[in-house]
Amino acid sequence: MSDDDVLTRSLEAVRRRLHSVLGEESARWNAVDPRCAAFVDTVTAITTAKGKLLRPRFCLLGHLAAGGDPADERAVDAAAALELLHSFALLRDDVLDDSPLRRGAVTAHERHAEDHRARLLRGEPRRYGEGVANLAADLAHVYADRLTRALPEEARAVWDETRVEVTVGQYLDIAVAAEGVADPELSRWIAVCKSGRYTIHRPLQLGAVLAGRPDLAGVFEGYGLPLGEAFQLRDDLIDAFGDSEDTGKPAGLDFDRFKMSYLLSLSVRRDGRIRELAAAPTGPGGAARMRGLLVETGVADEVEQRIAALVQQARRAVADAPLVPRWRTELMDLTARVAYRDR
Repeated sequence: MSDDDVLTRSLEAVRRRLHSVLGEESARWNAVDPRCAAFVDTVTAITTAKGKLLRPRFCLLGHLAAGGDPADERAVDAAAALELLHSFALLRDDVLDDSPLRRGAVTAHERHAEDHRARLLRGEPRRYGEGVANLAADLAHVYADRLTRALPEEARAVWDETRVEVTVGQYLDIAVAAEGVADPELSRWIAVCKSGRYTIHRPLQLGAVLAGRPDLAGVFEGYGLPLGEAFQLRDDLIDAFGDSEDTGKPAGLDFDRFKMSYLLSLSVRRDGRIRELAAAPTGPGGAARMRGLLVETGVADEVEQRIAALVQQARRAVADAPLVPRWRTELMDLTARVAYRDR
């Protein structure tokens, strides 16, 4: 079997594991009440949508690069758990951001609110939709944690830290937005904590620990933190300049929610016009003006330069590390695909 086949088959095993877990749960709860199956299917819909399986990929790569056995089922379970943790974060993020779209489909809280309205149910539709989505996020989190039960203690410690970091990062994200704090360094830290660590750094570390190589923690931190930051900075630029038809979510949402991304906090400090524009809901016209100011002030270029520097930092971290050569090459190649994606 070629190296490419090893990773492809491992990712397919992750997909099968997810479908198996969620399918069994849907059938189990459907026997209790069809409403319960529809609730489980809320988790299934976002978990099996056309995502990139980025976190499982990095977990499996961390395992393979550390010399792990491709047939180790624990790595598959850990990778599947990370994808379910991602579903938890997306479901919760969409509620916190009041986003109407995710991956080109109506978000869970909007879908359940519309169902409430269509069936003329009691209570307030928005509150109902957000309640269902938050509970679905909790369910995804429980399923994720269940998949990690058989992991050794050292791997569980990495898993637990991952969950803490993403939750604290989510809190700080909304707190800083509510306060209107323009602090680029704090925004950078939030991006790393909320997204970068659980997207790249921790999955790699988790895979390495399962391969019996906890000594690679420093290598994967040196690679994962800068690349994770670059990943989030690209997300900020996509939100600002992307096309919603391509990205599957509304463009300019960070502007409307005054989310203090590194891009926005740097811009606010650079130009008073941006602070005035960002302080109120922008709408399509305001978002277009904001994009123009980001270019005019040079902030967009500055963020692009930072991304390029972070990519080089990540590549240097693994260039001479004691990793399986084939998988080191894959990690090097992934830096460009992660940092320069368009959605």
